[in-house]
Amino acid sequence: MLDLLFANPILFALWAVALLVAVAVHEFAHALVADRLGDPTPRAHGRLTLNPAAHLDPLGTLALLIAHVGWGKPVPIDPYNLDNPRRDNMLIALAGPASNFILAIFLSLILKFPLIPPLIAHLLNYLIAPTIILSVGLATFNLIPIPPLDGSKVLLGLLPREQAARYEEVFNRYGALLLLLLIFPFAGTSLAISIVSPIINTILNFLL
Repeated sequence: MLDLLFANPILFALWAVALLVAVAVHEFAHALVADRLGDPTPRAHGRLTLNPAAHLDPLGTLALLIAHVGWGKPVPIDPYNLDNPRRDNMLIALAGPASNFILAIFLSLILKFPLIPPLIAHLLNYLIAPTIILSVGLATFNLIPIPPLDGSKVLLGLLPREQAARYEEVFNRYGALLLLLLIFPFAGTSLAISIVSPIINTILNFLL
């Protein structure tokens, strides 16, 4: 994506807007579900907003720009405000990827609406397709079960308590290192891309 900055600035701008939309929707969904489940922490930290500036994480944004997979700034959650922390944390974590998939499906339906004239459909494809691609990439990557990605919180909610405690102890210690290894490029690609690309491509083949 960064190679478009000088080769095609207009197309780069479209991808940049798509990135802001995908990240903002993802993190806002986390904050909204946490707020509805009784935790005012995201609201207090100014995260209950669709303003992308509140949600961008520098490293996660760079990963999205380079590889189309990445993450936003984690939404702060206080589990003591939740009635059922294990279940509610899982629901909050799922809200981000789910919102991206819902957005991608909705935009895909607009592109496939049969009554749109061909020229308009072609223009819409340029405007909408980047958001679909980045939304699917953001959602799929974040479901990898390594902290601090959303998939780790989902897995914690599904595992029996004893196994969840072991998983949390090990991966909270080494999760950041594993995440860096996942996104660090080797031989022109990253392990993360190798893992999620087949899934992303399958979904995009259906949506686009």
